[in-house]
Amino acid sequence: MDAAWELDVWGKFRRAVQTGIASLEASIADYDDILVSLTSEVARTFIVMRTSEERLAVARQNVEIQNRSLDIAEVRFKAGAVTELDVTQARALSRSTESTIPGFETDIRQAKNALAILLGKLPGEIDAMLGGGTGLIPEVPAEVAVGIPTELLRRRPDIRFAERRLAAQSAQIGFAKADLFPHFSLFGTLGFQTGEYTDSRSNNSKFSDLFHKDSIAYTVGGGFNWDILNYGRISNQVRVEDARFQELAVNYEDTVLRAAQEVEDAMVGFMKSQDAVFFLADAVKASKRSVDLSMIQYREGLVDYQRVLDTQRFLTELQDNLVFTAGSVGLNLVSMYRALGGGWEIRGTNDFIPASLKAEMENRTNWGSILSPEKTEYPPSQEVKAIFHRPDW
Repeated sequence: MDAAWELDVWGKFRRAVQTGIASLEASIADYDDILVSLTSEVARTFIVMRTSEERLAVARQNVEIQNRSLDIAEVRFKAGAVTELDVTQARALSRSTESTIPGFETDIRQAKNALAILLGKLPGEIDAMLGGGTGLIPEVPAEVAVGIPTELLRRRPDIRFAERRLAAQSAQIGFAKADLFPHFSLFGTLGFQTGEYTDSRSNNSKFSDLFHKDSIAYTVGGGFNWDILNYGRISNQVRVEDARFQELAVNYEDTVLRAAQEVEDAMVGFMKSQDAVFFLADAVKASKRSVDLSMIQYREGLVDYQRVLDTQRFLTELQDNLVFTAGSVGLNLVSMYRALGGGWEIRGTNDFIPASLKAEMENRTNWGSILSPEKTEYPPSQEVKAIFHRPDW
């Protein structure tokens, strides 16, 4: 039996443990960042689907209105009150609006397929979940609490990921520096030795005496090692680790700045899109009244069909723009929640590996207790607590 122990005089092994813990926490933060991206993409795709459904409904309503105008134009043309130009213009507008319907239907189907894949389903499997008919664009809350800027550093997993990588690399500098100093170690060997000899003139030692106390053999000693002739290489390695630390420090700063920008951009987009919806809704109301008045005047022969054509075309554009902008309000809200780091909380106390997946893996391979480790309190001791700091997230 051999044993060796190197004294951690310069903190080399403590730095290695710190690097391992920080790397583990960085992996968890990276996992959380994927959850944030996944949840925001699910919400975004759902809003895109609902927006396309409402745009489709508006297009169909406008086609019906324009077809009624076409019928009136044909009646007046047959009566000789107008020329064929009114009929062709009415038909052109109706068909132009109708041509947008296949595009909206395509967008809806593709959004449903994308949503199914995000939820781990085959295309078509979530149709029953979404309902057979069309739904409204989700309403947004009147007020959204964004907290204070410092909370952003704790909420966003990508910032935590960059910070934990920085912490791991910081410990690597100390790990490399420890090689500049001498290393002290203790070692020992404990065993049994004996043999069986045939020479009668010697003091024979039989093999059966292997576990006799006189057969115990041991060695104890200490060691000293100092790579003093490799100082140039070790010093350069320390510089490399320090340069990597500086790179990660700049990356951390850049991540924080970009996070602040994303929050501000999402907040501005959310508030201004709400203002745009208010103005567009008023414009659509006025445009609908204009269409009604132009149709009345056209039937009475007070205006030509060009006036009707312009008002209906303008109404179609305004209504589609209104629905699109209303959908952008929800999209900006999703962007805000994502910028604030929302979504990773769904992990909660759930295991990283679902129970169904664990069962499948255990049926395939003997994993022992690796997939279900015993939960231990962290840090396990006051000594470790004094060395390591675990973020409260």
